[in-house]
Amino acid sequence: MAKAIMLQGTGSDVGKTVLVAGLCRAARNRGMEVRPFKPQNMSNNAAVADIPGEAGGGEIGRAQWLQAIACGVKPSIHMNPVLLKPQSDIGSQVVVQGKVFGHAKARDYQELKPKLMGAVLDSWEKLGEGAELIIVEGAGSPAEINLRPRDIANMGFATRADVPVILVGDIDRGGVIASVAGTHLILPEEDRRMIVGYLINKFRGDASLFDEGITAIERFTGWHCFGVVPWLKAAALLPSEDSVILERLAGGEKRALKVAVPMLGRIANFDDLDPLRAEPQVEVVFVPPGQRLPEDAGLVVIPGSKSTIGDLMLFRENGWHRDLEAHRRRGGHVVGICGGYQMLGRVVHDPHGIEGSIMEAEGLGLLDVETVMEPEKTVRNVEARSVRYGEALSGYEIHLGKTTGADCTRPTAVINGVDDGATSADGKVFGTYLHGLFGADGFRGRFLESLGIRGGGIDYRAEVERALDEIADHLERHLDCDAIFAAAR
Repeated sequence: MAKAIMLQGTGSDVGKTVLVAGLCRAARNRGMEVRPFKPQNMSNNAAVADIPGEAGGGEIGRAQWLQAIACGVKPSIHMNPVLLKPQSDIGSQVVVQGKVFGHAKARDYQELKPKLMGAVLDSWEKLGEGAELIIVEGAGSPAEINLRPRDIANMGFATRADVPVILVGDIDRGGVIASVAGTHLILPEEDRRMIVGYLINKFRGDASLFDEGITAIERFTGWHCFGVVPWLKAAALLPSEDSVILERLAGGEKRALKVAVPMLGRIANFDDLDPLRAEPQVEVVFVPPGQRLPEDAGLVVIPGSKSTIGDLMLFRENGWHRDLEAHRRRGGHVVGICGGYQMLGRVVHDPHGIEGSIMEAEGLGLLDVETVMEPEKTVRNVEARSVRYGEALSGYEIHLGKTTGADCTRPTAVINGVDDGATSADGKVFGTYLHGLFGADGFRGRFLESLGIRGGGIDYRAEVERALDEIADHLERHLDCDAIFAAAR
């Protein structure tokens, strides 16, 4: 079995995902066979990992997909054996080893978790085959001791698999000394002894100013400090899985093209917009509920959703449908991806109640199509071609439902030889089930040219690789990586 080390946070959004990705790349750069692992994840930003021996694929958290890239290996369903995808009034969809296991409300899920530990440990054993090192990412915080009895994400896993833990504190949010010392105080002895030290993340300025803070934490806890990580600017180039980041992306520097993205209640796979955000002439604005879609936007992108009907209703409650109609009257362009594509049609039918109790909802009517939700879920990585530009595309599909109608005679793409998507008669509105189309540099460049913008000059995938290398280099310089890797067992 491979050696392992686990990063757990003093809270959510302390930067564990980026740190694990950076440490994975640092280990790979040292010549190690390294793998990422997250026992339980909660995110609607999912990726597709191939399932050996099966034609389709399985779902894992987008973060573990990124961390696999950092390791230089193909994503595996065993890197994230339990994935929770929050929905509307039916709680979360539970995905186990890549496949839908069922649905559960929060309280019901607490009862379900012990039954899922078997799948977690099975994936853990399989992932370790052929690896030298596994870097594990926790979820939330071990300080949530009310959840400890049934925990499979943090100390419940660490103690069961005997994996040493490094605690991550986020100094940017304040109170980091209290959060680290407080975690030490409230953890039971069985959990406390799993922690081999801590690190401080997101420091701005002169790190030596925190020397006395390190001394204070050592006095309270006796724990070793592995280092202080500066604010990692390159992290902004990496896909994000946690929708909390959207609150920090509401606006940006004014550029030639403004792209407005409504922040749906169950927004999913919003990293589809990352390649556009990376374009120097494009400003991507995520519009929170309660605010109008900006009138100066040249493009509106309706992203994926884990609850198409619920988010369609939210869209109307916010008055965004009126803003979208006005945008179209001004000659603006609209793109819908996956759930966003379904919303652009005339109607969405859910005869089986897959998303909840509402069986039908009127769509936004910008495409002459309609969608029927079906129980069978499409999950696969694909290669495709843009119909309009003839450019190669690649990405993945994760969706329920089948969309048909007159505008489908003008497909957006051809996926594995089959037409996908729909386009309006004037060509200014299109939808597709293909996630990742903006990641195709050639397509992105041609599409932006049609909007009067020069784009596509960047190699987006190369930018992600460069960011991972930069982060790994920073971690090597600011952390005692020798001690971190030596602490693995």
